[in-house]
Formats: sequence, structure tokens, C-alpha cells
Amino acid sequence: MSGKTKRVLKKILSWSGLFFFALAAYMLYLQLSKYEWEDIKNAVLSIPPKNLWYACLASFFGYVALSSYDFLALKYIKKKLAAWKWIFVGFIGFSVSNNAGHAIVSGGAIRYRLYTRWRFRGTDIVKMITFSGFTYLVACFFLIICGYLMTPDHAFGDGSVSKLTTSLTALVSFVGLLLYLGASIYYKKSFIIKGVELEMPSFKMALAQVIIGGLDILMASLVLYFALTAFIEIPFVTFIGVFIIAQVLGVFSQVPGGLGVFETLFLYIIPGEHNQAMLFGALIAYRIIYYLLPLLVSAIALIAYELSLKMQRKVPVLRRRQASKKDSI
Repeated sequence: MSGKTKRVLKKILSWSGLFFFALAAYMLYLQLSKYEWEDIKNAVLSIPPKNLWYACLASFFGYVALSSYDFLALKYIKKKLAAWKWIFVGFIGFSVSNNAGHAIVSGGAIRYRLYTRWRFRGTDIVKMITFSGFTYLVACFFLIICGYLMTPDHAFGDGSVSKLTTSLTALVSFVGLLLYLGASIYYKKSFIIKGVELEMPSFKMALAQVIIGGLDILMASLVLYFALTAFIEIPFVTFIGVFIIAQVLGVFSQVPGGLGVFETLFLYIIPGEHNQAMLFGALIAYRIIYYLLPLLVSAIALIAYELSLKMQRKVPVLRRRQASKKDSI
């Protein structure tokens, strides 16, 4: 591959980050545009301010946990970076991938654009994205097991096929988590995925992956729980089990925001027309607090960062021009 072709591909990858940012905004618009503005306003205003503040705090700490994916990935490739940078890229990357879906592609494009600005090599970025993917995978294994144990039986449906499927999924998750943790202790050789050499993380780091991934989804669940309990009483143990299953299914379905998955599963455990209206209000608030607000904040942050970079590039040019004018005088 020629040097010119490589430069063109790098530019395409870099600009694809902005494309996925725009795509995330469009997907969120599609999700919310099916509702009337009055319905959205009434749904949010019907929730007590205290619950909304708790939900916002849970969303904030959820994105802190998500940003920690990048912190762990940096530790994995043995690189150091200022805290504000990995928090910045983690927050923006996940606010985009949560809304656009296809997290590895959409979030990966954002990471490529930002990390290359800080002189990271392409192979290091690929390693970080792969490691973060495994972080979410093992967290899903752990959470599926927890969700299976905590979710009421009737939430999985009445059919024997449905129960068998969920039991097999939990069993596969248990085996997958066990294998990953076991490999982190006993498997010390490198392995290659599509030309990129990877090593198994230490057992301590593997446990950190499970804990951080679990905290991420726990905080996300609290956003919806605080909104939902404004309308209906539901034990947190029952709620978190259903939420975990819905969250994991939503991610693997690649439907942005798990749209439709939450509604389907929660209506199994909260039947009745009156409760459906309540669930609608809670879900609207959840999508605004956990999806819309972080995307708006990250848009402002990314635009400000891009503008600051342009200004920094212009400063040396202006200085040279001023110097040339003085010399001519």
C-alpha cells in the first residue's frame, strides 16, 4: 500500500468519527420524533424533581464508569495519558455509540480520530478497542448470570422454549466468564486477531473489567429506576434483573438505545394499560437523561475541542506573518 493511499485511509477513518457523531444524533432524533412534544414534556414534568436529580447523578456516574473502559485499555497497552483526555474520549465515544449502535465501529471511529491527535499508533488504538470490547463482553457474561438469577420467571415468557433459551444463555455466559478468568491466570501466550498481537490481561485486570462493566450497567439501571419509581412501586431486585436482560439484548440486537426491547420485557412484569402509560413516561425520561443529554454535552465538548485545535494551528501562522511584516519594515 502506497504512502498516499495510507494517508487517504487515515483521513477517511478520522472523519468517519464525525460521521458517526451525526448518525448518533439522527438515530436519537428518530427515537424521540415518534412522540409529540407535549407528551415528552408532560412525561418528564410528571416525575418529581428529586427523582430527576437522582437519575441525572446516576447517569453522570454511569458515564464515569464508561470512561474507565479507556483507562483500563491504556493500562493494558502500557500507555499513559492525562486523565482529562481519556475521560474526554471515553465520554464522547460512548455517548455516540450508545445512540448510533454498532459500538465497535461508531465508538472506534471517534477513538481513532482523537487518539491519533495524541500520537497513538493505529495498532495501539485497535488493541484498546479490542480490549474494551472484551471488557463489555465479560461484563455481559457476569450480568446475564445475575439477571437470570434475579429476574422473575414470568418475565421470560411461559413457553418451555423461551425458558430453555434463557437457561442456555446463562449457562454459556457462566462458562464464558469462567474461561476468561481462567485464561487470565493460566494462559500467558500472545494470540493474533487480524494481524494484531494481543496478550491476555492479568487476573487483577480481568476482575477490574468485570467490576467496571458491571458498574456501568448498574448506574444506567438506576437512571430508569428513579424515573420509574415515581409512578409505580417495584422491588429493585426484580427491576435490575429485567433491566440487565433488556440492556444486554438491546446491545446485541444493535438497535440504538435498545429501542423496543425495554418496552417488551418490562410490560411482562408491569401489565395493564395504566402502568403502560407510566412506563412510557419513565422510558422517555430515561432516554432523555441517559442518551440525549450526554450526546448534547459531548457535541459541545467536541466542537469546542476542534475549534481550539484550529486556533492553535493558526497561532504559529499569525506569528510568522507578523514577523515577516516587521522584517519588511
